[in-house]
Amino acid sequence: MRLRYIELFHAVLSTGSLTGAASLLNVSQPAASKALQQAESHLGFPLFSRVRGRLQPTPQALLMRHQIDKLMRDLYDLRRLAVNITRPESHPLRVTCTPALAQVLVPDAIARLGEVYPETIVELFTQHSAVMCESLMLREADIGLTLQDINHHGLVQEPLCRGNIKVIAPPGWWPERELDRPLPIKALAGQPMIGITVQDALGAMLQNHLTKVEPAPVTKVWVQTYQLACSLVARGGGLALVDPFTAQCSREPVQKRALKLEMDVVLYAVYRPDSPLDSVQTRFLDYMRQMAKKILTNS
Repeated sequence: MRLRYIELFHAVLSTGSLTGAASLLNVSQPAASKALQQAESHLGFPLFSRVRGRLQPTPQALLMRHQIDKLMRDLYDLRRLAVNITRPESHPLRVTCTPALAQVLVPDAIARLGEVYPETIVELFTQHSAVMCESLMLREADIGLTLQDINHHGLVQEPLCRGNIKVIAPPGWWPERELDRPLPIKALAGQPMIGITVQDALGAMLQNHLTKVEPAPVTKVWVQTYQLACSLVARGGGLALVDPFTAQCSREPVQKRALKLEMDVVLYAVYRPDSPLDSVQTRFLDYMRQMAKKILTNS
């Protein structure tokens, strides 16, 4: 099938009519009708049948639909990449980061960068790590910041600093004298916990360690962000395991202790190897590194 046939097929599937497909593709209705006839002639079978005034895909067309959808997604990604490649070199600093880092680290680093480069325009996106990789590969962002080891073959992953998992608890949960002592993971046995359903390597490793605790912690509430876990913990919902930046920078009145566990939390900067960092990007990562280390030193 030629590309124009594929685009027409997808447009008819999306709109349910030749008129709608013609409008979507910015061609005339007769031109769309002729192209559809040509496509069916080349294929040797009909793609659509008319049912109550709408075009319905034939069984043969339905067999092709998955691959057509995939081709259209790839074509859309190619067009996005082409647009981003042709952007001028003076494009703004484009940063994508996980929601947790957008709350506690990145805003301060951006503010500090603005003091040195007041004319720089910054675009900040919040994305989970898998989507972040896609944005970087499509050149929609220049730098990614994550607490995950993404191990992507097309990207450079630079560790900025390392910290420890924190256990947070409602106010008064532990005596003040114990707050500087790391908490053994076995101390979580049978304790009420706020579960965090983040689908990433860090969350998976934490859940794996918790499955070995006997008796198992009691988890009745599950959330998708570390910030929400802090809010629930502060209101007496139980304990939670969070990254050190969320624990230290949270405005919620929670207690926090290091978790005694041989597992580091690493702050990574991720970027494309074919796009060397310029002075603004390098300075931004320097600020991220400095602020992250300062937070970990005080935690």
